[in-house]
Amino acid sequence: MTAASVRAEAVARTGYGRLLALLAARSGDIAGAEDALSEAFEQALIHWPRTGVPDHPEAWLLTVARNRQRDRYRSAAHRTSVALEQVAELHAAPDADPVEIPDQRLALMFVCSHPAIGATIRTPLMLQTVLGVTAKDIARAFAVPAATMLQRLVRAKQRIRDAGIPFVIPDRSAMPARLTAVLEAVYAAYAIDWHGIAAATERRLLAAEALFLAETLAELLPSEPETLGLAALICLSSARSAAQTTGDGSFIALADQDPQAWHGELIDRGERYLHRAHRHARIGRFQLEAAIQSAHCARRSTSVTDWAALKVLHRGLLDVAPTLGATVSLAAVLEHTDGPHAGLALLDALDGTAARRFQPAWATRAHLLAAAGQVEAAREAYGKAISLTTDRAMRDHLTAARQRLDRPLP
Repeated sequence: MTAASVRAEAVARTGYGRLLALLAARSGDIAGAEDALSEAFEQALIHWPRTGVPDHPEAWLLTVARNRQRDRYRSAAHRTSVALEQVAELHAAPDADPVEIPDQRLALMFVCSHPAIGATIRTPLMLQTVLGVTAKDIARAFAVPAATMLQRLVRAKQRIRDAGIPFVIPDRSAMPARLTAVLEAVYAAYAIDWHGIAAATERRLLAAEALFLAETLAELLPSEPETLGLAALICLSSARSAAQTTGDGSFIALADQDPQAWHGELIDRGERYLHRAHRHARIGRFQLEAAIQSAHCARRSTSVTDWAALKVLHRGLLDVAPTLGATVSLAAVLEHTDGPHAGLALLDALDGTAARRFQPAWATRAHLLAAAGQVEAAREAYGKAISLTTDRAMRDHLTAARQRLDRPLP
Protein backbone atom coordinates (compact mmCIF):
# COMPACT_ATOMS: atom_id res chain seq x y z
CA MET A 1 0.00 0.00 0.00
CA THR A 2 1.43 3.41 -1.03
CA ALA A 3 1.74 6.40 1.29
CA ALA A 4 -1.02 8.13 -0.69
CA SER A 5 -3.31 5.11 -0.21
CA VAL A 6 -2.60 5.07 3.50
CA ARG A 7 -3.45 8.78 3.73
CA ALA A 8 -6.66 8.29 1.75
CA GLU A 9 -7.69 5.48 4.10
CA ALA A 10 -6.94 7.67 7.12
CA VAL A 11 -9.05 10.51 5.73
CA ALA A 12 -11.86 8.05 5.02
CA ARG A 13 -11.82 6.94 8.64
CA THR A 14 -11.63 10.35 10.25
CA GLY A 15 -13.43 12.63 7.79
CA TYR A 16 -16.11 10.53 6.12
CA GLY A 17 -18.97 11.78 8.27
CA ARG A 18 -18.04 15.44 7.90
CA LEU A 19 -17.71 15.16 4.11
CA LEU A 20 -20.93 13.21 3.66
CA ALA A 21 -22.87 15.66 5.81
CA LEU A 22 -21.67 18.61 3.76
CA LEU A 23 -22.47 16.90 0.45
CA ALA A 24 -25.89 15.62 1.52
CA ALA A 25 -26.88 18.97 3.04
CA ARG A 26 -26.84 20.54 -0.43
CA SER A 27 -28.72 17.82 -2.29
CA GLY A 28 -30.82 16.13 0.39
CA ASP A 29 -29.79 12.86 -1.25
CA ILE A 30 -27.65 10.77 1.11
CA ALA A 31 -27.24 7.85 -1.29
CA GLY A 32 -26.18 10.19 -4.10
CA ALA A 33 -23.73 11.93 -1.78
CA GLU A 34 -22.27 8.56 -0.82
CA ASP A 35 -21.76 7.69 -4.49
CA ALA A 36 -20.08 11.03 -5.20
CA LEU A 37 -17.81 10.68 -2.18
CA SER A 38 -16.88 7.13 -3.19
CA GLU A 39 -15.87 8.39 -6.64
CA ALA A 40 -13.82 11.16 -5.04
CA PHE A 41 -11.87 8.60 -3.02
CA GLU A 42 -11.30 6.60 -6.20
CA GLN A 43 -9.90 9.72 -7.86
CA ALA A 44 -7.64 10.28 -4.86
CA LEU A 45 -6.21 6.78 -5.20
CA ILE A 46 -5.50 7.49 -8.88
CA HIS A 47 -4.10 11.02 -8.66
CA TRP A 48 -2.47 11.36 -5.23
CA PRO A 49 0.36 8.91 -6.02
CA ARG A 50 1.19 11.12 -9.05
CA THR A 51 0.66 14.61 -7.67
CA GLY A 52 1.25 14.01 -3.99
CA VAL A 53 -1.25 14.24 -1.17
CA PRO A 54 -2.79 17.76 -1.16
CA ASP A 55 -2.30 20.12 1.74
CA HIS A 56 -6.04 20.00 2.42
CA PRO A 57 -7.07 16.42 1.54
CA GLU A 58 -10.63 16.65 2.89
CA ALA A 59 -11.28 19.86 0.98
CA TRP A 60 -9.83 18.25 -2.17
CA LEU A 61 -12.20 15.30 -1.78
CA LEU A 62 -15.13 17.61 -1.07
CA THR A 63 -14.52 19.61 -4.24
CA VAL A 64 -14.16 16.52 -6.44
CA ALA A 65 -17.29 14.99 -4.92
CA ARG A 66 -19.26 18.19 -5.50
CA ASN A 67 -18.10 18.17 -9.14
CA ARG A 68 -19.40 14.62 -9.40
CA GLN A 69 -22.73 15.71 -7.97
CA ARG A 70 -22.98 18.52 -10.49
CA ASP A 71 -22.11 16.12 -13.30
CA ARG A 72 -24.99 13.88 -12.30
CA TYR A 73 -27.43 16.75 -12.42
CA ARG A 74 -26.46 17.50 -16.05
CA SER A 75 -27.49 15.52 -19.09
CA ALA A 76 -25.35 12.57 -20.09
CA ALA A 77 -23.98 14.51 -23.08
CA HIS A 78 -22.47 17.16 -20.82
CA ARG A 79 -20.93 14.92 -18.19
CA THR A 80 -17.15 15.19 -18.01
CA SER A 81 -14.52 13.77 -15.72
CA VAL A 82 -12.12 15.95 -13.75
CA ALA A 83 -9.08 16.56 -15.93
CA LEU A 84 -5.57 16.17 -14.55
CA GLU A 85 -5.03 19.94 -14.81
CA GLN A 86 -8.10 20.56 -12.68
CA VAL A 87 -6.85 18.06 -10.14
CA ALA A 88 -3.55 19.94 -9.92
CA GLU A 89 -5.48 23.14 -9.19
CA LEU A 90 -7.45 21.41 -6.47
CA HIS A 91 -4.17 20.35 -4.88
CA ALA A 92 -3.73 23.82 -3.38
CA ALA A 93 -7.22 25.30 -3.61
CA PRO A 94 -9.51 24.08 -0.84
CA ASP A 95 -13.22 24.66 -1.42
CA ALA A 96 -14.02 24.65 2.29
CA ASP A 97 -12.59 23.40 5.54
CA PRO A 98 -14.89 20.58 6.71
CA VAL A 99 -13.22 20.49 10.11
CA GLU A 100 -14.68 23.91 10.87
CA ILE A 101 -18.27 22.87 10.15
CA PRO A 102 -19.25 20.28 12.80
CA ASP A 103 -22.92 21.33 12.90
CA GLN A 104 -23.53 19.78 9.48
CA ARG A 105 -22.93 16.37 10.98
CA LEU A 106 -25.33 17.14 13.78
CA ALA A 107 -27.89 18.34 11.24
CA LEU A 108 -27.48 15.02 9.42
CA MET A 109 -28.06 13.17 12.69
CA PHE A 110 -31.30 15.04 13.25
CA VAL A 111 -32.32 14.21 9.67
CA CYS A 112 -31.77 10.52 10.44
CA SER A 113 -33.90 10.83 13.60
CA HIS A 114 -36.86 12.43 11.80
CA PRO A 115 -40.26 10.88 12.69
CA ALA A 116 -40.60 9.75 9.07
CA ILE A 117 -37.68 7.36 9.63
CA GLY A 118 -38.50 4.11 11.44
CA ALA A 119 -37.33 4.07 15.05
CA THR A 120 -35.43 0.79 14.69
CA ILE A 121 -33.26 2.04 11.81
CA ARG A 122 -32.37 5.50 13.16
CA THR A 123 -29.31 4.47 15.14
CA PRO A 124 -27.89 2.20 12.39
CA LEU A 125 -28.50 4.97 9.84
CA MET A 126 -26.59 7.51 11.94
CA LEU A 127 -23.77 5.06 12.57
CA GLN A 128 -23.35 4.57 8.83
CA THR A 129 -23.86 8.08 7.48
CA VAL A 130 -22.30 10.19 10.23
CA LEU A 131 -19.62 7.85 11.58
CA GLY A 132 -18.86 5.78 8.50
CA VAL A 133 -19.49 2.35 10.03
CA THR A 134 -20.07 -0.22 7.29
CA ALA A 135 -23.47 -1.85 6.88
CA LYS A 136 -21.82 -5.23 7.44
CA ASP A 137 -20.36 -4.20 10.80
CA ILE A 138 -23.62 -2.58 11.87
CA ALA A 139 -25.50 -5.75 10.96
CA ARG A 140 -23.15 -7.85 13.09
CA ALA A 141 -23.44 -5.43 16.03
CA PHE A 142 -27.24 -5.54 15.88
CA ALA A 143 -27.38 -9.30 15.16
CA VAL A 144 -29.21 -8.77 11.85
CA PRO A 145 -28.36 -10.40 8.49
CA ALA A 146 -26.15 -8.08 6.44
CA ALA A 147 -28.52 -8.10 3.44
CA THR A 148 -31.45 -7.17 5.68
CA MET A 149 -29.57 -4.29 7.28
CA LEU A 150 -28.43 -3.00 3.89
CA GLN A 151 -31.99 -3.01 2.55
CA ARG A 152 -33.25 -1.12 5.60
CA LEU A 153 -30.53 1.51 5.25
CA VAL A 154 -31.23 1.98 1.55
CA ARG A 155 -34.97 2.40 2.17
CA ALA A 156 -34.32 4.92 4.95
CA LYS A 157 -32.11 7.04 2.68
CA GLN A 158 -34.71 6.93 -0.06
CA ARG A 159 -37.31 8.04 2.48
CA ILE A 160 -35.18 11.06 3.44
CA ARG A 161 -34.77 12.05 -0.21
CA ASP A 162 -38.39 11.46 -1.25
CA ALA A 163 -39.85 13.19 1.81
CA GLY A 164 -37.59 16.21 1.31
CA ILE A 165 -36.54 16.22 4.98
CA PRO A 166 -34.53 19.44 5.52
CA PHE A 167 -30.92 19.21 6.67
CA VAL A 168 -31.31 21.52 9.65
CA ILE A 169 -31.25 21.19 13.41
CA PRO A 170 -34.95 21.30 14.40
CA ASP A 171 -36.41 24.14 16.42
CA ARG A 172 -37.00 23.83 20.15
CA SER A 173 -40.55 22.48 19.78
CA ALA A 174 -39.42 19.50 17.69
CA MET A 175 -36.21 18.89 19.59
CA PRO A 176 -37.36 16.55 22.41
CA ALA A 177 -38.90 13.98 20.07
CA ARG A 178 -35.72 13.71 18.02
CA LEU A 179 -32.93 14.41 20.49
CA THR A 180 -33.25 11.05 22.24
CA ALA A 181 -32.49 9.14 19.04
CA VAL A 182 -29.45 11.33 18.36
CA LEU A 183 -28.08 10.78 21.86
CA GLU A 184 -28.71 7.03 21.56
CA ALA A 185 -26.72 6.89 18.30
CA VAL A 186 -23.76 8.79 19.74
CA TYR A 187 -23.81 6.52 22.79
CA ALA A 188 -24.08 3.42 20.58
CA ALA A 189 -20.98 4.45 18.65
CA TYR A 190 -19.10 4.48 21.94
CA ALA A 191 -20.71 1.66 23.88
CA ILE A 192 -21.53 -1.07 21.35
CA ASP A 193 -19.24 -4.05 21.79
CA TRP A 194 -17.35 -3.60 18.53
CA HIS A 195 -14.73 -6.16 19.64
CA GLY A 196 -14.56 -8.90 17.08
CA ILE A 197 -16.38 -6.67 14.59
CA ALA A 198 -14.29 -3.58 13.89
CA ALA A 199 -10.51 -3.34 14.06
CA ALA A 200 -8.87 -1.79 17.11
CA THR A 201 -7.99 1.38 15.21
CA GLU A 202 -11.57 1.80 14.02
CA ARG A 203 -12.89 1.24 17.55
CA ARG A 204 -10.63 3.99 18.88
CA LEU A 205 -11.75 6.34 16.11
CA LEU A 206 -15.41 5.59 16.84
CA ALA A 207 -14.83 6.35 20.52
CA ALA A 208 -13.07 9.63 19.66
CA GLU A 209 -15.84 10.64 17.25
CA ALA A 210 -18.50 9.80 19.84
CA LEU A 211 -16.71 11.96 22.40
CA PHE A 212 -16.44 14.85 19.92
CA LEU A 213 -20.12 14.66 18.96
CA ALA A 214 -21.27 14.33 22.57
CA GLU A 215 -19.31 17.40 23.64
CA THR A 216 -20.49 19.34 20.57
CA LEU A 217 -24.10 18.49 21.44
CA ALA A 218 -23.51 19.58 25.04
CA GLU A 219 -22.25 22.97 23.93
CA LEU A 220 -24.95 23.35 21.25
CA LEU A 221 -27.79 22.38 23.62
CA PRO A 222 -26.59 23.32 27.14
CA SER A 223 -30.15 23.57 28.48
CA GLU A 224 -30.84 19.88 27.72
CA PRO A 225 -29.51 17.97 30.75
CA GLU A 226 -29.24 14.64 28.95
CA THR A 227 -26.83 16.10 26.37
CA LEU A 228 -24.64 17.16 29.29
CA GLY A 229 -25.12 13.76 30.89
CA LEU A 230 -23.99 11.96 27.74
CA ALA A 231 -20.91 14.17 27.43
CA ALA A 232 -20.10 13.44 31.08
CA LEU A 233 -20.64 9.71 30.59
CA ILE A 234 -18.33 9.41 27.59
CA CYS A 235 -15.66 11.65 29.16
CA LEU A 236 -15.61 9.61 32.37
CA SER A 237 -15.72 6.26 30.56
CA SER A 238 -13.00 7.32 28.12
CA ALA A 239 -10.79 8.39 31.02
CA ARG A 240 -10.33 4.75 31.98
CA SER A 241 -9.94 3.27 28.49
CA ALA A 242 -6.13 3.34 28.37
CA ALA A 243 -5.91 1.47 31.69
CA GLN A 244 -8.21 -1.36 30.56
CA THR A 245 -5.46 -3.24 28.75
CA THR A 246 -1.80 -4.02 29.31
CA GLY A 247 0.94 -3.30 26.81
CA ASP A 248 0.40 -6.68 25.16
CA GLY A 249 -3.36 -6.13 24.90
CA SER A 250 -4.44 -8.21 27.90
CA PHE A 251 -7.69 -7.13 29.57
CA ILE A 252 -7.57 -5.55 33.04
CA ALA A 253 -10.76 -5.63 35.11
CA LEU A 254 -11.93 -2.39 36.70
CA ALA A 255 -11.06 -3.56 40.22
CA ASP A 256 -7.48 -4.32 39.12
CA GLN A 257 -6.83 -1.09 37.24
CA ASP A 258 -4.41 1.50 38.59
CA PRO A 259 -6.53 4.64 39.17
CA GLN A 260 -3.48 6.83 38.74
CA ALA A 261 -3.29 5.63 35.14
CA TRP A 262 -6.71 7.13 34.43
CA HIS A 263 -6.92 10.38 32.44
CA GLY A 264 -7.35 13.13 35.04
CA GLU A 265 -8.26 15.91 32.61
CA LEU A 266 -11.04 13.82 31.04
CA ILE A 267 -12.37 13.01 34.52
CA ASP A 268 -12.43 16.72 35.39
CA ARG A 269 -14.24 17.51 32.14
CA GLY A 270 -16.79 14.79 32.80
CA GLU A 271 -17.41 16.05 36.33
CA ARG A 272 -18.02 19.58 35.04
CA TYR A 273 -20.59 18.32 32.52
CA LEU A 274 -22.27 16.25 35.23
CA HIS A 275 -22.52 19.19 37.64
CA ARG A 276 -24.03 21.34 34.89
CA ALA A 277 -26.58 18.62 34.16
CA HIS A 278 -27.57 18.26 37.82
CA ARG A 279 -28.35 21.97 38.05
CA HIS A 280 -31.34 21.37 35.73
CA ALA A 281 -32.90 18.97 38.31
CA ARG A 282 -34.20 16.65 35.58
CA ILE A 283 -32.55 13.26 36.01
CA GLY A 284 -32.27 10.94 33.03
CA ARG A 285 -30.55 7.75 31.98
CA PHE A 286 -27.29 9.26 30.75
CA GLN A 287 -26.89 11.36 33.88
CA LEU A 288 -27.33 8.28 36.06
CA GLU A 289 -24.85 6.30 34.00
CA ALA A 290 -22.42 9.22 34.22
CA ALA A 291 -22.91 9.39 37.99
CA ILE A 292 -22.04 5.68 38.19
CA GLN A 293 -18.85 6.29 36.25
CA SER A 294 -18.11 9.28 38.48
CA ALA A 295 -18.41 7.07 41.57
CA HIS A 296 -15.91 4.63 40.10
CA CYS A 297 -13.54 7.41 39.03
CA ALA A 298 -13.60 8.82 42.56
CA ARG A 299 -11.26 5.97 43.49
CA ARG A 300 -8.51 7.97 41.80
CA SER A 301 -8.56 10.45 44.68
CA THR A 302 -10.08 8.45 47.57
CA SER A 303 -8.57 4.98 46.90
CA VAL A 304 -11.91 3.40 47.87
CA THR A 305 -15.17 2.60 46.07
CA ASP A 306 -18.48 3.76 47.56
CA TRP A 307 -20.49 0.61 46.87
CA ALA A 308 -23.53 1.84 48.81
CA ALA A 309 -23.77 4.88 46.55
CA LEU A 310 -23.31 2.69 43.49
CA LYS A 311 -26.17 0.44 44.63
CA VAL A 312 -28.49 3.47 44.90
CA LEU A 313 -27.40 4.77 41.49
CA HIS A 314 -27.81 1.38 39.79
CA ARG A 315 -31.29 0.93 41.25
CA GLY A 316 -32.19 4.39 40.00
CA LEU A 317 -30.87 3.51 36.55
CA LEU A 318 -32.88 0.30 36.52
CA ASP A 319 -36.03 2.30 37.33
CA VAL A 320 -35.38 4.78 34.50
CA ALA A 321 -33.95 2.35 31.94
CA PRO A 322 -34.81 -1.27 32.83
CA THR A 323 -32.34 -2.90 30.45
CA LEU A 324 -30.62 -6.25 30.63
CA GLY A 325 -27.26 -4.54 31.02
CA ALA A 326 -28.47 -2.41 33.94
CA THR A 327 -29.76 -5.51 35.73
CA VAL A 328 -26.46 -7.35 35.33
CA SER A 329 -24.50 -4.32 36.51
CA LEU A 330 -26.65 -4.08 39.65
CA ALA A 331 -26.09 -7.79 40.32
CA ALA A 332 -22.33 -7.18 40.25
CA VAL A 333 -22.66 -4.30 42.71
CA LEU A 334 -24.82 -6.33 45.11
CA GLU A 335 -21.88 -8.65 45.76
CA HIS A 336 -20.19 -5.80 47.63
CA THR A 337 -23.24 -4.56 49.53
CA ASP A 338 -25.44 -7.64 50.10
CA GLY A 339 -23.21 -10.59 49.20
CA PRO A 340 -22.89 -12.76 46.07
CA HIS A 341 -26.16 -14.64 46.70
CA ALA A 342 -28.12 -11.38 46.34
CA GLY A 343 -26.56 -10.79 42.95
CA LEU A 344 -27.25 -14.37 41.89
CA ALA A 345 -30.90 -14.04 42.93
CA LEU A 346 -31.25 -11.00 40.67
CA LEU A 347 -29.68 -12.87 37.76
CA ASP A 348 -31.92 -15.90 38.40
CA ALA A 349 -34.94 -13.64 37.88
CA LEU A 350 -33.84 -12.89 34.31
CA ASP A 351 -35.71 -14.77 31.62
CA GLY A 352 -35.82 -14.99 27.86
CA THR A 353 -33.50 -15.80 24.97
CA ALA A 354 -31.71 -12.44 25.16
CA ALA A 355 -30.66 -13.08 28.75
CA ARG A 356 -29.40 -16.55 27.88
CA ARG A 357 -27.27 -15.10 25.05
CA PHE A 358 -25.99 -12.08 26.99
CA GLN A 359 -22.29 -12.63 27.64
CA PRO A 360 -21.94 -10.14 30.56
CA ALA A 361 -24.71 -12.00 32.42
CA TRP A 362 -22.77 -15.27 32.24
CA ALA A 363 -19.44 -13.62 33.15
CA THR A 364 -21.06 -11.92 36.15
CA ARG A 365 -22.82 -15.13 37.18
CA ALA A 366 -19.54 -17.03 37.01
CA HIS A 367 -17.80 -14.47 39.21
CA LEU A 368 -20.63 -14.46 41.76
CA LEU A 369 -20.77 -18.27 41.87
CA ALA A 370 -17.04 -18.39 42.49
CA ALA A 371 -17.39 -15.81 45.28
CA ALA A 372 -20.16 -17.95 46.80
CA GLY A 373 -17.93 -21.03 46.74
CA GLN A 374 -19.94 -22.87 44.07
CA VAL A 375 -16.90 -23.91 42.07
CA GLU A 376 -18.41 -26.42 39.64
CA ALA A 377 -21.33 -24.12 38.74
CA ALA A 378 -18.87 -21.23 38.34
CA ARG A 379 -16.73 -23.33 35.99
CA GLU A 380 -19.77 -24.06 33.80
CA ALA A 381 -20.83 -20.40 33.77
CA TYR A 382 -17.32 -19.33 32.76
CA GLY A 383 -17.45 -21.84 29.93
CA LYS A 384 -20.70 -20.34 28.67
CA ALA A 385 -19.32 -16.80 28.95
CA ILE A 386 -16.19 -17.79 27.04
CA SER A 387 -18.27 -19.38 24.28
CA LEU A 388 -20.15 -16.08 23.83
CA THR A 389 -17.02 -13.89 23.83
CA THR A 390 -15.66 -12.61 20.52
CA ASP A 391 -12.84 -10.44 21.89
CA ARG A 392 -9.62 -12.40 22.39
CA ALA A 393 -8.40 -10.33 25.35
CA MET A 394 -11.68 -10.82 27.21
CA ARG A 395 -11.69 -14.53 26.36
CA ASP A 396 -8.17 -14.90 27.75
CA HIS A 397 -9.21 -13.02 30.91
CA LEU A 398 -12.22 -15.31 31.49
CA THR A 399 -10.19 -18.42 30.71
CA ALA A 400 -7.60 -17.40 33.31
CA ALA A 401 -10.38 -16.82 35.86
CA ARG A 402 -11.78 -20.29 35.22
CA GLN A 403 -8.33 -21.84 35.54
CA ARG A 404 -7.87 -20.18 38.93
CA LEU A 405 -10.86 -22.17 40.20
CA ASP A 406 -8.79 -25.34 39.86
CA ARG A 407 -5.91 -24.06 41.95
CA PRO A 408 -5.79 -25.18 45.59
CA LEU A 409 -6.26 -22.47 48.19
CA PRO A 410 -2.98 -21.35 49.89
